[in-house]
Amino acid sequence: MNRRLPWMISLLAAMSLVLAACGGAPAAQPTTAPAEPATAAPAPTAAPTAAPTAAPTAAAPTGEQITLRWRTRPDNQAEIDVYQTISNDLDAEFDNVTLVYEPGGSETASYQDVLKTELSAGTAPDVFWIPGTDIADFATRGLILNLRELADADSDYRDADFYPGPMFHLTFNPETGKTGETLWGLPRDVSTFVLYLNLDLLEQAGAPDPRELAREGKWDWDAFVETAVAVNNLGGDIKGFGMNAWWANPGLFINSAGGSFFNEERTACALDTDEAVEGVAFTSRLYNELKVAVPYGEDSEPPFLAGNVGMFLNGRWATPGMRSGARFNWDVVEVPAGPDGARSWLFWGAYVVNANTKHPQESWELIRALTRADVQGKISELGANIPSRVSDEAIDAFLTFTPPENNQAFINLLKNDPAVEGPLWAGSWPEFDKAMGDKITAVLNGDLSIADYRATVCDEANLAFK
Repeated sequence: MNRRLPWMISLLAAMSLVLAACGGAPAAQPTTAPAEPATAAPAPTAAPTAAPTAAPTAAAPTGEQITLRWRTRPDNQAEIDVYQTISNDLDAEFDNVTLVYEPGGSETASYQDVLKTELSAGTAPDVFWIPGTDIADFATRGLILNLRELADADSDYRDADFYPGPMFHLTFNPETGKTGETLWGLPRDVSTFVLYLNLDLLEQAGAPDPRELAREGKWDWDAFVETAVAVNNLGGDIKGFGMNAWWANPGLFINSAGGSFFNEERTACALDTDEAVEGVAFTSRLYNELKVAVPYGEDSEPPFLAGNVGMFLNGRWATPGMRSGARFNWDVVEVPAGPDGARSWLFWGAYVVNANTKHPQESWELIRALTRADVQGKISELGANIPSRVSDEAIDAFLTFTPPENNQAFINLLKNDPAVEGPLWAGSWPEFDKAMGDKITAVLNGDLSIADYRATVCDEANLAFK
């Protein structure tokens, strides 16, 4: 099965922009849609009610003080500190506006569920971050503002300033199936997966340096297994590998095997294809046969920071915690290459605006400020994110923000055809995620065989499509 999804065309276009240092050059509109309509993500069979569109409004009258609340979902205190610093800095720039930053919960399901409850009750913040997978759910429920008119009235704004992969979904109109007609938010950041390395454990185990293997083109699944086993053999509480329990982690191995969650149209489950099953089977081997991994479902970050895990799978957002918490020599390396190469994810999330905010203009100005090049640069320097703006200058600056020393690993994977995190416009991502997650968790915990997984996973996951 061809894992590459239709909007990979958009991602490849983004990478060419980065390599050509064209961050400041305009692109044809709509800026993030593939050239042919057939490549657009499918619209639901029944068009949902569109979210409200905000007409440009005047800023608060001089002297009228307003409060704007905004929220992200940080993974640790170090990341909370990053965003609080940004909020404090921006607060000084806004006249008659007080910014209040609210860190949200760290568990994906609870964070989104809390937001939906608050939105229903009228107590949600004005601006908040959500993962790329949830854009369709929030947009089609009418929970977030369509910002297109505000953007069109802003002479300094261009869709083309951001990576096309995320912007494809942020400008997708579910009623028409076209892109460029709506704007559901602005991407905060992008990231790829890497392996965080405990270099002291690797040396103690006598394992080859994965960074050297990657530079030599030898960092593949076999080398990864050999390294994990060598570290694991140190015994005691030491584990060779750890990853947390959410869709992207086993999804990484599915991608690297050439598989995908969905068919190319993203209208049906593809978790039972040969390639996808190969990825799940390889992951299961780490847990059930080799037993080199922290048990699936346990948070792997604390034991890694405690110096008990050799390799930890995570994105750039884990870097602040590593800088503040690791008391050993550490670095990062590209994910290992599977049968289809080192296929990471292109993760992204977006700042969106509460559909019922009393201050749409000021909220737009806030998310514009939060995604400015200089602000993204500050966040990148503090370690949390890779800038979402298409800019060679931004990438060059990112490479200097150490530790980790091997920042190039993130950029190499950005260029290596990553799968773009994205919502299901033709189905329910939360329902699909649960059905998939339940099955994969059962496999990795040894409660479901690969054969039974293959026979049943799509029967349940396909119920998420409408």
